[in-house]
Amino acid sequence: MVKLIAIDLDDTLLRTDCTISPRAQAAIKAASARGVAVTLATGRMYRSARPYALELGLDLPLITYQGALIKSGLSGEELWHRPLPPEMAAEIITLAREEGIHANIYLDDHLYVEKATAEAEAYSQLARVPYTVEEDLRGRILASGQGPSKILLIAEPERLDQLAAALRPRWQGKVQLAKSKDHYLEFTHPEASKGQALIALCRHLDLELKDAMAIGDSFNDLDMIELAGIGVAMGNAKPEVKAIADYVTLANDDDGVAEAIHRFVL
Repeated sequence: MVKLIAIDLDDTLLRTDCTISPRAQAAIKAASARGVAVTLATGRMYRSARPYALELGLDLPLITYQGALIKSGLSGEELWHRPLPPEMAAEIITLAREEGIHANIYLDDHLYVEKATAEAEAYSQLARVPYTVEEDLRGRILASGQGPSKILLIAEPERLDQLAAALRPRWQGKVQLAKSKDHYLEFTHPEASKGQALIALCRHLDLELKDAMAIGDSFNDLDMIELAGIGVAMGNAKPEVKAIADYVTLANDDDGVAEAIHRFVL
């Protein structure tokens, strides 16, 4: 019996136009009415995910920043936070500078960049959050001793794939690397993943992982889908995600989330 549903946002619950369909909204509200806990599990910032949670009336802690932050969508109470160590964040920022790759740095739920770029503008519009330009974020982080919740590099897919392949053996155990979109490479604390956050949330709710259903589409959803009692891949998911899922539903533009909730919950 499903007691908890964790749903990714981009390319999963959200359609291509970044809206939630009426059918998906109705399915989520019907599941909640039956006593099933529903939350979002996203790589987005908390402040970017919270409006969707409020739209759906979700009162459960939200999994944000790829699992680095779990925080209530209503009260704002923080349940779990695993920021990047400052020294590791400084290394990543230095790498981005050397490679000439745009980096988003997320501090205190604010988006910072070192330069105003086309990538920064496009991301700001997608996430519906403003950004602040600060030229020496590396220096600020090292001086304050406060690491960011996440760093995101934005570049061509092939370039990020090559970079990730080179960095994984070098930084194994020091940082978590995941691709959420083809042109997004995300860096978080080694304990910060959607799967680890799902474990923490289940523990908080006194539930077992077998009671959870997780729905997602990309590489950053892999461990969450694998750990949940029912792992659901979207019809538009990466082949690797479909391969480990218990069930493949319809695509995000075809109400795949609603279809999965109707099948396993309603």
